[in-house]
Amino acid sequence: MIERRPFAELGSANHGWLDAKHHFSFANYYDPARMGWGPIRVWNDDTIAAGTGFPPHPHADMEIITYVREGAITHQDSLGNTGRTEAGDVQVMSAGSGVRHSEYNREPGTTKIFQIWIEPKTRGDTPAWGAKPFPKGDRSGRFVTLASGFADDADALPIRTDARIVGATLKAGETAEYPLGADRHGYLVAASGSVDVNGIRLDPRDGAAIVDEAILRVTAINDAEIVLVDAA
Repeated sequence: MIERRPFAELGSANHGWLDAKHHFSFANYYDPARMGWGPIRVWNDDTIAAGTGFPPHPHADMEIITYVREGAITHQDSLGNTGRTEAGDVQVMSAGSGVRHSEYNREPGTTKIFQIWIEPKTRGDTPAWGAKPFPKGDRSGRFVTLASGFADDADALPIRTDARIVGATLKAGETAEYPLGADRHGYLVAASGSVDVNGIRLDPRDGAAIVDEAILRVTAINDAEIVLVDAA
């Protein structure tokens, strides 16, 4: 089963400096039918104006993954971590027992990100942060694991949940397959381009809530960049 969630029908909030689209209920957007998908609780599609961002604020007991689509985001937190994550790259914050952080667009132009929150397997763990480049050329024509809660994904950023975040870049007409498993929850978004997922068309920034699909066969209708969460 694949439920297409058109970009135009997502929740939204425009704060001037931040234009946010919400795939699931978040802040003042509430839809009882879209409280999450398995352990996935948030997928925000954020456009952040130059020189602005999220001031310091707290989190606890959540795995927060930031996928940068355009521009760059600059992170700082109460653990002493700082870092700048560029387009196509990923940062992960395991909030654990509690952490304060800020995320700013220090760039001269707009920054666009996906921010994804997934519930952790355990609560109250020591907070942590990490970031890593993932060159788009390395995932050309195939899915690459970006962040993972599984020990055998040694090249991915670690997260503390039974999930993987994977990405692919496909040229028009190319197909990549991903073995989701019929007992898993998948949520897929084309960051750019249109794709066909097991016969369902997704246009740019549409979401697809997926369950009971053992294999995902993704074909690019035009050049596309894809992000998928594979969760319990």
